[in-house]
Amino acid sequence: MSEGRTEARNPRASALSTFSTNEILELMNDEDAQVPTAVRAAIPQIAHAVDTIVTSFANGGRLRYVGAGTSGRLGVLDASEAPPTFGVAPDLVRGFIAGGDEALRNAIEGAEDDAGAGAREAREWVRSGDVLVGISASGRARYVIGALVMAREIGARTVAVTCDASSPLATGADIAIVIDVGPEVLAGSSRLKAGTATKLVLNMLSTAAMIRSGRTKGDLMIDLRATNTKLRDRAVRIVRDEAGLDEDAARAALEANGWSVRRALDATEKRTAR
Repeated sequence: MSEGRTEARNPRASALSTFSTNEILELMNDEDAQVPTAVRAAIPQIAHAVDTIVTSFANGGRLRYVGAGTSGRLGVLDASEAPPTFGVAPDLVRGFIAGGDEALRNAIEGAEDDAGAGAREAREWVRSGDVLVGISASGRARYVIGALVMAREIGARTVAVTCDASSPLATGADIAIVIDVGPEVLAGSSRLKAGTATKLVLNMLSTAAMIRSGRTKGDLMIDLRATNTKLRDRAVRIVRDEAGLDEDAARAALEANGWSVRRALDATEKRTAR
């Protein structure tokens, strides 16, 4: 089997085990500094994916992340933040990881090699009009490829997030987002630069898609779910600043509208317009 790009060795790290602590950290920092540039190079493809997700949402579609190991954990993380941040239903954005929820904490032997499990996941959770984002640094995780192939058969649009343009995942997706971060400091440990790049891309996909779908007002999270003290305080500040109220009046407006920032602002605007 040919060696993928994510398995290559980094010549700057060949003597890594002899480095001092500072030298290890400086090398890691130097390597990490390359990640934003690699992500920037993929912005045209990221933008294409965002527009595809926005169109899907507008037509009743949903977003699905599928990954294995670190890639899967990052997909689940991004999906889990969508409801509290943007006030969307839990089923709009979902993340799936090879091996199931147990794999979020523990490595599940052989899970990423099970293409059938990926296909079954897609068959159960993906429908025509959805967007499935397959996440695999190497682009060779069979679980992810199996899900992507099934999603295409179902009629979903498919996106690959990977570090290898020649991988089966990249060549099999409708849109390939390839982040070429180069070899890792620790050979093959794609939780490092590849993981950082993946997190940045997923941040872009979900955040930009929600903004373009009208889930914010300017840079404000007007659909956030005020489920704790920090978020209630944030909601009060948004209503206070946007509606020109004092804090007591802003809090009263939120309480009268079920702590919905959007509804509180709408109600305040209607009163002002009278």
